Amino acid sequence: MAGRVEGRVAVVTGAAGGLGREFCAALAREGAAHVIGVDIADQAGTAEAVEEAGGRFVAIRADITEEAECAAVAARAEEYGGAQILVNNAGVFPVRPFLETSLEEWRRIHRLNVEGTFLITRALLPQAIRAGWGRIVMVSSAVVWLGPPGMVAYTASKAALVGMVRGLAREVGDTGVTVNALTPGLTRTRTALTTDVHEQFPHVVAHQAVPRAEEASDLTSTLLFLCDQGSAFVTGQAVNVDGGYALH
Repeated sequence: MAGRVEGRVAVVTGAAGGLGREFCAALAREGAAHVIGVDIADQAGTAEAVEEAGGRFVAIRADITEEAECAAVAARAEEYGGAQILVNNAGVFPVRPFLETSLEEWRRIHRLNVEGTFLITRALLPQAIRAGWGRIVMVSSAVVWLGPPGMVAYTASKAALVGMVRGLAREVGDTGVTVNALTPGLTRTRTALTTDVHEQFPHVVAHQAVPRAEEASDLTSTLLFLCDQGSAFVTGQAVNVDGGYALH
């Protein structure tokens, strides 16, 4: 039986660990011809996970906030037939009170979360349009529905992705390319567990309908739905997966 993304070339940003690694392995299990991981960090662990899932992994070390490096990623993707799936997962999520947020930090957050997503999407979108089939998934965040204190810069950057999804979905709706957002809740990734964010887990879990911490694996089925052939009529949407915290 064919996988849900059988034969497709998929690019995942922020692929070195956490959600990115889980997404790469899931796409491989569902038949992606090649999974291309993009990150500034070492991706050896992701390569191993993809190979265990029966897939072929291509690691590209690139900074998506640099236009030239995004162009280089697009050139590499062309070598494998062109990208048809793009999962925009790269991002940073610092916790800092608004009045303590410097302009430099605000710009740093938006440069990766928003500008980087713009640059890599603009670089790869022509390949999907040319193929007449494509799936773009922006990994936003459930914070856009909740507005938690101490995360104003991050929330603003992730809300920008939802706006990008809505506008781009209409712009490319006649090309066979869909554009959607996935909005995870606070998820047990290495980054979350080794930063100040980990202190929020008890509070978040207490307010969820599902009373346990979210794992990266909780997001893969929704990601695969947004990437598969059967989701061709789903576009411009932000799908929330947070255990029933934000009931929007």
